[in-house]
Amino acid sequence: MSDDQVAGELKKMTAFIRQEALEKAKEIQIKADEEFAIEKSKLVRRETSSIDSQYAKKHKQTSMSQQITRSTLANKTRIKVLSARQELLDELFEKARDKLASYSEDKGNYEGMCRGLILEGLYALNEDKVTVRARKADYDIAKKAINSAKKAYKENLGKDVNVELDEKSPQPEGSSGGVSIVGGGGKIDINNTLDERLKLLETDALPMVRTTLFGKNENRRFYD
Repeated sequence: MSDDQVAGELKKMTAFIRQEALEKAKEIQIKADEEFAIEKSKLVRRETSSIDSQYAKKHKQTSMSQQITRSTLANKTRIKVLSARQELLDELFEKARDKLASYSEDKGNYEGMCRGLILEGLYALNEDKVTVRARKADYDIAKKAINSAKKAYKENLGKDVNVELDEKSPQPEGSSGGVSIVGGGGKIDINNTLDERLKLLETDALPMVRTTLFGKNENRRFYD
């Protein structure tokens, strides 16, 4: 084989090897691009998921914070409203308490009221002998009320009752008036003083007064 033929064959081999190298390099590049695209897609998905997760977490935290804030404000408002209502009720009963002291100034009405309070005690005790306690300032009215109550008791039950005014144990002069009826040998004391009746009214009538002033409580499910 001549030198020219050898040179020609070398050129062919060189061209073939070069072509093979180019094709191989192209395959490697394509594969690398595909792998890069896959990894890039995975990375994008991971980062997107991470961002979504962080956003959801922050959104949840913000939502919870807002709920806590709203709940706190609602509770504070409710406490203020309840406090204002209680102050109004306290003021209402305090005014009623102040008026009790002047109630005994109307002798006619006061005597009739004492008669009713004594008679109520007589019916409750249902005893043959009881004592009545009153303020010293009310002794004259109390005696009249006792006699009237005894008559009404006999008319209604058909029997007499011995009622005495206990002048040894008067009601405090600082009290608003009324009477207490004592029976059972001094062991049973029915406190029908005006101060005590107002206390009972505060307890028993408070729900009705509250409803009258502020309306029905829609959150309350049970009533006495």
